[in-house]
Amino acid sequence: MILSMVMRQGLRLALIGVLIGVGFALVGTRWLGAVLYGVAPTDLVTYLAVGGGLIAVALAAALVPPTRAAKVDPIITLRDEG
Repeated sequence: MILSMVMRQGLRLALIGVLIGVGFALVGTRWLGAVLYGVAPTDLVTYLAVGGGLIAVALAAALVPPTRAAKVDPIITLRDEG
């Protein structure tokens, strides 16, 4: 339950970030088009590959903390005085 909640929040933030980044990238292609070599400024495959890679890294990063927290005994955590 907690794992799915954390993963859902991480995926939502990653998707929002990728969508904002794609928007800025499409706007910035006018200025960056001259320095790109061998790829079109609006190459769909590149956008999909980079976006998919960023989402995969974000999901992996969102998976680690709840997985580690699930291994801890709740009684020990509640008794810990901090």
